[in-house]
Amino acid sequence: MTEPITTGAVLDAPASQPRGRPIRRRRRFKALTAWGYIMPALALFIVFMFWPLVYTVIMTFFKGNTSDPMQRFVGLKNYMITLKSPDTLRLLWQTGIYIVILVVVIFVIPYVLAFVNQFVLVKRKKFYKIIIFMPSLISLVVGAMLLQWLFNPIIGPASKIVQLFGGTMPTWSKTPGLVILVISLVACYKAFGYNFLVLLAGVGTVSNELIEVARLEKAPNHTIFAKIMMPLTAPTAIYVLIMSIVQGVQYVFTPIKVLTQGGPSGASSNLLYGTYQNAFLYFDPGTASVLSVITMAIFIILLVLEFRFVERGVYYEN
Repeated sequence: MTEPITTGAVLDAPASQPRGRPIRRRRRFKALTAWGYIMPALALFIVFMFWPLVYTVIMTFFKGNTSDPMQRFVGLKNYMITLKSPDTLRLLWQTGIYIVILVVVIFVIPYVLAFVNQFVLVKRKKFYKIIIFMPSLISLVVGAMLLQWLFNPIIGPASKIVQLFGGTMPTWSKTPGLVILVISLVACYKAFGYNFLVLLAGVGTVSNELIEVARLEKAPNHTIFAKIMMPLTAPTAIYVLIMSIVQGVQYVFTPIKVLTQGGPSGASSNLLYGTYQNAFLYFDPGTASVLSVITMAIFIILLVLEFRFVERGVYYEN
């Protein structure tokens, strides 16, 4: 006669084991996997972005020559000297002029052209898109050399046109004020086509029915643009505006370096090129670091103002 099989011990065994331990292990494994994917990008960010930023801020408190490894601590002296310097005020003023010119040329004009291409033109829309974007494919160095030839006061095409009307083309590279305008054109052609395509994509999201209804009400194009287009495309416009401000400082570095080296007498320099000069030409890392911090502070202030005041009027369809 066989004895009955007792299952009590078998049933009690799994119940005695903690069930939460495998779940915690899986969560820990997923967390480690996620950190494994993030760490390469995070390491690159720390090494090439975060640490240089921190080291630049540290360098603002020290004074010494770049070739001299012994830097002496001077506290806020670099800030006081740099902020009181007339050269710094000139760099700030000229940087503002660059930003204003580029915002008008590579933000306002592409915005209007995007509206015209999408809702005013009837034929050859793709042709005009290609024509407007093609100059963006040319590098800044090549564009700077081409512009130097175009505005050559003796043999340049611009000089020949001015001579037809009885005028004389000034030497733009030696004329304060004019040199900033000419250098801005190099940065403008590089960013113009890209900003145009981005704004055109934003304009393309506007419903055609809204435009047709406005035209049935006999609304002029400038009213449609201001009252319908701008509110509906505000997120895209804000992005392009911020990028235009950043490009107003960064994009002009190459044409300044290639064409004028900051001349005449610093009349074409800006904060970025002034930082480069102090660091690698004058061997003054303290002043260069202060100018870098000032540039970063300007960017932060502009971004805060944009998102605090402009973002309030943004329209989101969903």
